Amino acid sequence: MKFTEKDINQIENKGLTIASVNAQIELFKTGLPFVNLNAVATVGNGIKTFSTSEKQDFINFFESKRNAITLSKFVPASGAATRMFKTLFKFIEEYNPEHETINSYINRNKENDFSVFLVGLEKFPFYHFVLEALQAFYPKYKTYSNDKQVFLFVKTMLDGDKLNYGFYPKGLLPFHVYKDHIATAFEEHLFEAALYASSNNEAHLHFTISERYKHVFDDEFMRIQAIVERKTNTKFYSSFSYQKETTDTIAVTANDDPFRDENGELTFRPSGHGALLDNLNALDADVIFIKNIDNVVVYKYEKEVAEYKKMLAGLLLELQQTIFKHLNTLENDTVSENELIAIAKFLDNHLNVVISHEFEKYSKK
Repeated sequence: MKFTEKDINQIENKGLTIASVNAQIELFKTGLPFVNLNAVATVGNGIKTFSTSEKQDFINFFESKRNAITLSKFVPASGAATRMFKTLFKFIEEYNPEHETINSYINRNKENDFSVFLVGLEKFPFYHFVLEALQAFYPKYKTYSNDKQVFLFVKTMLDGDKLNYGFYPKGLLPFHVYKDHIATAFEEHLFEAALYASSNNEAHLHFTISERYKHVFDDEFMRIQAIVERKTNTKFYSSFSYQKETTDTIAVTANDDPFRDENGELTFRPSGHGALLDNLNALDADVIFIKNIDNVVVYKYEKEVAEYKKMLAGLLLELQQTIFKHLNTLENDTVSENELIAIAKFLDNHLNVVISHEFEKYSKK
């Protein structure tokens, strides 16, 4: 693919190379090879189950090590709520309250999701925030028909010059309703981290975010930090990083030609969560818990979530302990044939390492 000098400058300014961009375009053309599955994963064949007592043993093992190791929580949080509000974007784009009723719109488009939205409207965590903004932007809205009020409610939620919820970070939207306050997903991650991702009453959380919203995340942390610290008896430290432009992917047309904007410039899009491996690798901790920003529950269920997280961490630490033990054994010149076979079985059964069928025919040398 031939690029102009302007293209080359744009590519290099993002930290990319012509070769890497051409490789991306070639991948669009050829596609990815299919994965050949060997078998269905079942219990005992790829899926492990643990009894109640085994689960508790792992939790106890984690708790015994917890204050002697460093823990961190890694939270991809750059995602906006665009997909979450997809049905609502379609509604304000296609519906005109002057031309038809909402019931007519729902029936005409078979918009069952929007019907569900209307039924539960007043129960959404953001309802009162939007209502307050609605009254400010449209002081006479109560004089309008019910259908137009709903239309303006959704526009107030999503329009860029109003609340702009569709392009706002999901982590900062009103997310859970409690008797005395509304919590964001960002806040819930702090409460949850205190239960399993803290050691010595300290919790370190790292969020990958969009740089343009860094100040908003800072403000939210400042708003809730003292409250959450008092309730959990935990000191919180938050840090942030941004998805690197060097992981962006060029956008192409249906014919696999580079897509250009109205100014003739190449268009790049952020890659998926795999692009955050660089951010993850930059963290320094013995155990890092990974959880997406909107994968949180209300507080009464967080202890149950924490038990499974601690169980997994206990399993991880136990495997690590066994790995270190086997590595020490392998460094010993007097390692026996039986020990080698035991290590090979451990690799096969616990770490998914495929051992050659010829293995037992080989000598130690």
